[in-house]
Amino acid sequence: MALIQPRTLKGFRDYLPAVMIPREQLMQTARDVFRSFGFAPIDTPTLEHLEILTGKGSEETDRQIYRFQDNGGRDVGMRFDLTVPLARFAAQHIATLGTPFKRYHIGPVWRGENPQAGRYREFVQCDFDTIGTESVLADIEAVAVIDKLLETIGFERFTISINNRTVLAGLLQHLGLADRTVPVLRSLDKLTKIGREKTAAEMCRVAQIDAHQADSVLRLAECDGEASEILEQLPEISGGNQRAAEGIDRLRDIYQGALAAGVSERRLKLDVSIARGLDYYTGVIFETTLDELPGIGSVCSGGRYDNLAELYTKQHLPGIGASLGLDRLLAAMEQLQLLPTASTPAPVFIAYFDPAHRDDYLRLATNLRNAGIGAEVYPDAKKLGAQLKYAASHGFSIALIAGGNEWSESRCQLKRLVTKETEDVPYSHDQPDQLAARIESLLRDRSP
Repeated sequence: MALIQPRTLKGFRDYLPAVMIPREQLMQTARDVFRSFGFAPIDTPTLEHLEILTGKGSEETDRQIYRFQDNGGRDVGMRFDLTVPLARFAAQHIATLGTPFKRYHIGPVWRGENPQAGRYREFVQCDFDTIGTESVLADIEAVAVIDKLLETIGFERFTISINNRTVLAGLLQHLGLADRTVPVLRSLDKLTKIGREKTAAEMCRVAQIDAHQADSVLRLAECDGEASEILEQLPEISGGNQRAAEGIDRLRDIYQGALAAGVSERRLKLDVSIARGLDYYTGVIFETTLDELPGIGSVCSGGRYDNLAELYTKQHLPGIGASLGLDRLLAAMEQLQLLPTASTPAPVFIAYFDPAHRDDYLRLATNLRNAGIGAEVYPDAKKLGAQLKYAASHGFSIALIAGGNEWSESRCQLKRLVTKETEDVPYSHDQPDQLAARIESLLRDRSP
């Protein structure tokens, strides 16, 4: 029989332990941060009725949806993000949940797009959202969550860019182009990728506007400088439109509120050029980039979507939230060499080279786990050198060595695998605390 070639589909990947361990750690960090702000966990199905998903993001997103008929002949699709399923979820359950409802959701999504560095067709999103309030406090809190999330993961140098679509909407209203908002936004979203001239040409062609109108939109998008300078220039650039003025005031409140919430000024940027390609955003929008690796794109983005649930319920359910691109962030951390090299989640390796003491090794491991310390017992009684080579290659921090002499003398040899330093530590099954305390002390200080 011919062997089947083991391979993955284009745009999909396997995760080996060396990557999956920090991946899970990132998820747990996200959970801890979300919970600290009062967000509760939910989950939704992978598959939704196709009508739930289509027409909610953009034409491009609709093309990227994995869709098919299930065994019952129903048209279904795999979720392309976690926000659209949230809108359906909220419309279905909000009477029970009440408002405001704060949720986080960590799960895989699928998009049939062209894969590239840091972007796959299957990836995990870590979302948080607040449903049922239009308060600016919810917008400010979203900025604070993003800041805390990236900082807790371990990044110091990143930029949270903030814009408000209402400002552009007001300008378009002033220009008599309120009905062209969607094509203008989609063209504007390409500004940093294709440049001003090509963006203007596409805007004129796709949105059917003239060169003067395109120039006015681009002039707004190109407004740059310190936050105070941008806020001062925007009223004149937006034509003094009332709707735009409300958006500018909202931007000012969010910026000042984020500073009051402890977000560093050096991490905040008002950037009226960002548009976000998804159609459902109606107000403030966010993009977060790593200062040391801006080319990888936004690692945490989102915004306010006050009309997303209107297709599912007559109840007004405004929302605000953002999504951490977990796998894109992992790709960035790989490039920046920020991922640990361990391929084991347990820090302690217990060598097994005296079969007569098999049960002693097992009891030793159990005592360490009961003390909250992960431990792995090697399964075969091989030579000690081979076992220690295995331990070092898998990234264990500490090896415990005990043979007949050590067991008879109630002690363990403790070996730090990075520095090769060894020491004897008293141990007995009835009194494991001294060994556990010494291991915990070494794990707190992993520097050589």
